[in-house]
Amino acid sequence: MGTFARTALPRALHRAFLRWYIRHYGVDMTECIGDIDDFRDFTEFFTRPLKDGLRPVAQDADALVSPCDGKVYTCGRIVDGNLEQGHGIPFSAAELLGGADEPDGSRYDGGHYAIIYLSPRDYHRVHTPREGTVTRFHYVPGELWPVFPAATREVRGLFARNERLTTFLQTDRGEIAEAMIGAFGVGRIKVVFDDTISNQGLPRANVTLPAPRALGRCEELGRFEMGSTVILLLPPTRDGSALRFTVAPGEPVRLGQVIARWGP
Repeated sequence: MGTFARTALPRALHRAFLRWYIRHYGVDMTECIGDIDDFRDFTEFFTRPLKDGLRPVAQDADALVSPCDGKVYTCGRIVDGNLEQGHGIPFSAAELLGGADEPDGSRYDGGHYAIIYLSPRDYHRVHTPREGTVTRFHYVPGELWPVFPAATREVRGLFARNERLTTFLQTDRGEIAEAMIGAFGVGRIKVVFDDTISNQGLPRANVTLPAPRALGRCEELGRFEMGSTVILLLPPTRDGSALRFTVAPGEPVRLGQVIARWGP
């Protein structure tokens, strides 16, 4: 599928395929820069950029914003190191970040999480949920189970089994982990701060950047070459404030929209 997506098809076939895809999935082409003739292959179309100013970014000091377009699967508090995959199925933050003995998992216990699913129609670049500095990332090779709702009901620990790349963003609210999860047909994940590309036969890696990368709120962090899921892990608050979600499972969200607020 990846080879097909990166292959430049004959122009007539390219147009026919993209027109079918746009109709089938209901892609809103008025939101992106360019039209179907401006994309050399399906990957370029799939990672198409949005027009400037199309997604207003909430700048409130107490806001956590959505890092992508998509739909909220689940969100809530991390209890005993676990978050909910959906349908009452738990999995651990430690396993998501790399394994049962992953030391970073415990730092999020008592904090919060949000899981956002990107469908085939969505914009597939992923951004930061708050301004901060990227200091390190984890890459974990894995499987490529589908991540649509029927699969999350059947495959236990799905998000902790699939290929994934987690970026750690140092913010004024603590270190936020942002995991990009691979899935069926979503073998390539790219980030802006490193040359690592997932699903290329690379080994597991825990990488500290030699030069930390400062990113503004909602600045691009990476992209999926096809679609998948983003998981945010937030540490417990340090100043006595509480984090309250302003969205609910099943609710669509847009990049830059407030999804939670810190407050008394």
